[in-house]
Amino acid sequence: MKKSLEISERESQLPDAVIGKILKIAVEDKSVISLGPGEPDFPVPKPVVNLIKKYANDSNHYSPPGGRTELKEALVKKLKKDNKIKAKPENIIVTCGSQEALMLVTACTLDVSEQIILPNPGFMGYLPTFELFNANPVFVQLKEEDSFEVNPDEVRKLIDKKKTKALLINSPANPTGNVIRKKVLEELADIARDYSIYIFSDEAYEKITYEGKKHHSIGSFNGMGDYVVTFQSFSKTYAMCGFRVGYAVGPEKLMKAMTKTHIYSTICSPTISQKVAAETLKISNKYVDRMVKEYARRRKLILKRLNELNLPAAKPYGAFYAFPNIKEYSKDSFKFANDLLVKGKVAGLPGTEFGRLGEGYMRFSYATDYKLIEQAMDRLEKFLKKY
Repeated sequence: MKKSLEISERESQLPDAVIGKILKIAVEDKSVISLGPGEPDFPVPKPVVNLIKKYANDSNHYSPPGGRTELKEALVKKLKKDNKIKAKPENIIVTCGSQEALMLVTACTLDVSEQIILPNPGFMGYLPTFELFNANPVFVQLKEEDSFEVNPDEVRKLIDKKKTKALLINSPANPTGNVIRKKVLEELADIARDYSIYIFSDEAYEKITYEGKKHHSIGSFNGMGDYVVTFQSFSKTYAMCGFRVGYAVGPEKLMKAMTKTHIYSTICSPTISQKVAAETLKISNKYVDRMVKEYARRRKLILKRLNELNLPAAKPYGAFYAFPNIKEYSKDSFKFANDLLVKGKVAGLPGTEFGRLGEGYMRFSYATDYKLIEQAMDRLEKFLKKY
């Protein structure tokens, strides 16, 4: 009997992301208003468009696996100015978005069954990344009553002195919008030093904050240079998702290992994207400020409407998501999301897409036109009256 060809057990055990199915319907059915995407709906700044034209005919070669010199030197200045992180080019690796950087750091720090502590609910891309490498993810619960901020005391309870290698934090956070306070970050820094573990700090939404809330990079704190790997990206700040350029900054020894491993993944971030990114860092902040100002206007609208509909949402101080509690209407967020899509013609993501502890919540993105958000909230109101 002929032997059948099988998919690996590792891949077959990965969860099927609901977002793919929902967004497919949202794209194909033009009557649906989508509040699902986690990407800016703004065009890239005009100066960036001009840079693309400038480098279009001169980017047909690979770049160094660690990143182009001009980009890394520009990032050194950016990190010092914006994040108070002191780095050398040797402390930086440029990758195909920050998600690839997370994959590379996993390959270079976590052996089979070694433990990493993850926030739950948290970004849908975290868990599968660690499972692919047969690491052992454990979860620290983010609670609505704490505005979904990580609790250092709960982190300490989860640490296994022999197995725990890292703690992942995300601020500003997807899907909750929480921005971790400096006091809490200082406590997490103490934990890293006490137990000699890494902190992986995902800061992709670093520039998108509201009401004067300040983002702090834990990698800038005294003595944390050996413990923190900071992940950042051009995707959210400059609406450059499709350019696939992100970066990580951390201990030189680890960055060297990640660079070595990069050769066996994608080799390098696209050359044209790196050239453009290096000069994008020089453009005026007015483009980013204008985008955040519009997000703030949409945020105010969606929070007001959700609260009026008895879908209370912890106030998001960063990113561009509302994460309302739907327990008054349903205890099954997947069913609620599917019914809202089919009957209400509004696409949102169920909280369970972001982990088991996301049950009872929905994520609505306000990276969507203001008028479309108004219409979506009207449809949601109509849907709830019949639900």
